[in-house]
Amino acid sequence: MSNLARIACLVLLCGLPFATLAEMPYQGPKPAQQDLPYLVLGNRLVETEASEASQQEDKNRTTFTVRGTSSSARTPLAEPAFLILPGKMRPESLSLYPMRVDKGNRSVYFSAKPKKDDPRAIPLLFHQRKDGTTMIESNQYLDPGEYCLSPQGANTVFCFQVY
Repeated sequence: MSNLARIACLVLLCGLPFATLAEMPYQGPKPAQQDLPYLVLGNRLVETEASEASQQEDKNRTTFTVRGTSSSARTPLAEPAFLILPGKMRPESLSLYPMRVDKGNRSVYFSAKPKKDDPRAIPLLFHQRKDGTTMIESNQYLDPGEYCLSPQGANTVFCFQVY
């Protein structure tokens, strides 16, 4: 075997484990409820904290507030993944926002005229799976803190904490 062929085989064999790991499908349980995102932690699912955010409007901004300073759903992962079994809600309608903790509540606000410090939706990746579920992944590292997924046009929020 020539040196070039040996090098090609070595490169192929070294790259094979990484390609296999990247394509490994999630093997854990399916979500128990439709339209509820679950945090994926290994082969275990953790329900996000489902709630209705109260909406307050003034002339300069709209604020969405959820009671409590922290979510019961927690992940150590800076790039969390979620699994959802779609029902009435389209997973692609979900947006991910950071929340601020203030006066015993978590909130996210949007200015009437967008400002530099307004929260921006964190990019998400959506992967439809053969079993009918959808895997949702953050496409950006998240700092420790409170976050929520929310479908467009609704006050429903699915909260979680990155620690």
